[in-house]
Amino acid sequence: MTKSGYVLLSQRRVEDPRLQAKPLGSCIGGMENLCRSSASRCDINYHFVWGTKSCRSILTGTVGTRARDLVREICRTYDIEILQGAVSADHVHVLLNCPPKLSPSKIMRYMKGKTSRKLMMEFKHVQRQYGGCHLWGRGYFVASGGNVTDETIMEYIRQQEGTEPSDDDDNFQVTNS
Repeated sequence: MTKSGYVLLSQRRVEDPRLQAKPLGSCIGGMENLCRSSASRCDINYHFVWGTKSCRSILTGTVGTRARDLVREICRTYDIEILQGAVSADHVHVLLNCPPKLSPSKIMRYMKGKTSRKLMMEFKHVQRQYGGCHLWGRGYFVASGGNVTDETIMEYIRQQEGTEPSDDDDNFQVTNS
């Protein structure tokens, strides 16, 4: 600590293993395949379901195959990984691993907007059936998912070295560093 009360932080690597933070992925099993950027690691999974307007069964045959291909194309464009997916006659289910910069509403805007526009252009019978308007219904379902439970994360935080219990007996502790 300097005379002014500031703590000097060294740019060199800390050699004391007690002072080095353990990466979350190494402490919690099953998190080896994290989304990575230069400054962050994430594991953000969303389960989306969206359906055709008026629940019309038009996603069959070549229309369904093309809808699947368009979803794959959109996911590649925005660096989204498809963990699982299914195109049914009147709705689409996908489980996606997404980068943190994309909100669920933005992902749905891309999916529904681009697939609707392209399917209407490529399949005239779909365009006629919907009168050139929207292919998809207004709403959608989204739920977050992952392979780490809240209990696992809370236990990981509780087990950090050097934590001291808080005065208020809440779940937010301070580490001794």
